[in-house]
Amino acid sequence: MSDAAKVRVVLAPNPSAMTGPGTNSFLIGEREVAVIDPGPDDPAHIDAILELAEGRISHILVTHAHLDHSAGVARLAQATRAPVFAFGAADSGRSPTMARLAATGLTGGEGVDAGFRPDIELRHGEELRSSDWTLQALHTPGHMGGHLSFRLGDAIFCGDLVMGWSTSLISPPEGDLVDYFRSLDLLARLAPRVLYPAHGEPITAPLPRLEELAAHRRLRSAQILAALDAGPGTAAELAARIYTIPAHLMPAAERNVLAHLLALADLGAVAGEGPVRADLRWQRAGG
Repeated sequence: MSDAAKVRVVLAPNPSAMTGPGTNSFLIGEREVAVIDPGPDDPAHIDAILELAEGRISHILVTHAHLDHSAGVARLAQATRAPVFAFGAADSGRSPTMARLAATGLTGGEGVDAGFRPDIELRHGEELRSSDWTLQALHTPGHMGGHLSFRLGDAIFCGDLVMGWSTSLISPPEGDLVDYFRSLDLLARLAPRVLYPAHGEPITAPLPRLEELAAHRRLRSAQILAALDAGPGTAAELAARIYTIPAHLMPAAERNVLAHLLALADLGAVAGEGPVRADLRWQRAGG
């Protein structure tokens, strides 16, 4: 697959610890323009996208339903009448384990766009075509169950799955570490020349970065298992044993530990003392 379509970016004015410099809204093509991730509901940002596209927006694509990616969809769709494509609503693509966890009332805590609905749902491998580009949808859950990446020739727009400046947040029930590893493997098999993340600069050495991220997660799992050797604990208790960070960052650390515990349970390495929930106590399997 090759594609020489023009790629442009409009940076949203929403910098933060979670978004880095802000959300990248990508414009693909010239005669017919596809927009990947309109970003937040910021009128000036949407106006900047419209100005750069010069009235030629034909498709609106959304990697996933977090507000910093999808909240601007309604304003852009109203201005262009272009159809909106995505995997599904914010709760789409969840595993049975994550669905059970969500049923307890837990949310991922990171700006879920609960009202988001695409006009057209995309599945893995489906292609969208125009006169000057072909984009292939890749189902890449991990950061969110319905997360899509989009392949343009030897480039992949990877949303929040991979970033060069930070690791991705994996916060159950939206985030799923088992899915995350599978999605990293998928991108590695496709061997892209470049990854375009939704936050930060393009990643021009994708394979080393993918391996680095996988190794980081394996190390964290090993630390959690070592912490469990000291005795059973909840995700919060284990996070306190592992992390030395400011108190305001601990909730995110606790969610990260929970994601790892659920993945380790899937592998049979740990067991919970009851039905899955956020405050479940865990122990080494067989302990």
